[in-house]
Amino acid sequence: MDVFVHPDYRGLRLGRRLYAARKELCRSDNLKAILAGGRIPGYAQYADEMPVMDYIEKVKRRELHDPILSFQLANDFDVKRIMRHYLPEDDNSRGYATLLEWDNFFYEEDIQSIHDVEKTLVRIGIVQWQMRAVLSVEDLLDQAEFFVDSLSKYQADFALFPEFFNAPLMGLKREQNSVEAIRFLASFSEQIKTHFSKLAVTYNINIIAGSMPVLEDGQLYNVAYLLHRDGSIDEQYKIHITPHEKRDWVIDGGNHVQVFETDAGRVGILICYDSEFPELGRMLAEQGVQIIFVPFWTDTKNGYQRVRLCAQARAIENECYVAIGGSVGNLPRVDNVDIQYAQSAVFSPSDVFFPHDATITEASPNTEMIIFADVDLDKLKQLNTEGSVTNLRHRRMDLYGGFTHPKK
Repeated sequence: MDVFVHPDYRGLRLGRRLYAARKELCRSDNLKAILAGGRIPGYAQYADEMPVMDYIEKVKRRELHDPILSFQLANDFDVKRIMRHYLPEDDNSRGYATLLEWDNFFYEEDIQSIHDVEKTLVRIGIVQWQMRAVLSVEDLLDQAEFFVDSLSKYQADFALFPEFFNAPLMGLKREQNSVEAIRFLASFSEQIKTHFSKLAVTYNINIIAGSMPVLEDGQLYNVAYLLHRDGSIDEQYKIHITPHEKRDWVIDGGNHVQVFETDAGRVGILICYDSEFPELGRMLAEQGVQIIFVPFWTDTKNGYQRVRLCAQARAIENECYVAIGGSVGNLPRVDNVDIQYAQSAVFSPSDVFFPHDATITEASPNTEMIIFADVDLDKLKQLNTEGSVTNLRHRRMDLYGGFTHPKK
């Protein structure tokens, strides 16, 4: 099949509209790609000056214009190879043509089972958690279950709790120094993890259980658990430890960050301070992350702003969604966790496919509440190929290499 526009109707962008219709047909029929053979009729006038490869490269760089190839490149087709003797009688192209390809990034392999269908519309729920005194660990778990139940009723795929949301338990034992208090808190972590895993299965929702202190071989870590609704459990250790955590609680950092496969997309977790390091976000992006969850705890607005602004940067530079969830209120009898500031939110990349301010939803500041955001994972594919800018595709790997695939 060939495409032509009558000379009387050229200049009306009809060719572009015909190509757009072909792409839409390809998407709607779940076809993998469009392949096309394209003449290069402008080559004849340069054939004595340069080989055909140089001509094509100059057209790509817009140093030369070819009436067919320039149009195809402008419509997101890529040159895959040169074809000799495509039309031997085509003197203007000297018999050459290009094999061009447009990839349908929405293409899905043949589905054998309903369980193979990839979920593309995902609902994120965030608990902006009120820090308050509790009477027991059961009291805290009852509060948590109330929120999980509420999010589940709205059919959320994920529930995000804040960093150290279980800190009120430190108030159950008085007259402890900071190191004793945080280790006392760690004694509840296994019980809370097990209970949250049961909640995930019972309420059919994936839970990011904020983060909790975990004691291993005498060393203390800050760990976020991902409790899947199928009963499986993943964990992400906080990599970068703040001076406060190191000084007052003697917490050590982990050394591995990874993407987790879930039934609602590929997700990563960066605990609070970790969101302020672009290297970690890029490591997740190189593993194909679609949603990054950031459980955080900040006591002042300037601390919160660091997390918020860096989370927005991670969403833009890594072409993914980022959800941040923090705690509010105060715990006057718990040392080092006495005040909180938070405004939980979900951020998107900044392009025409997303909200104008790249913020899908946000909570009221310093108010206990839950918020929801529906995110479309297909839009991330579209951004990667058709965005106003395509950050991931334009990385200079030759200059700075990668993290999962280092520069050689």
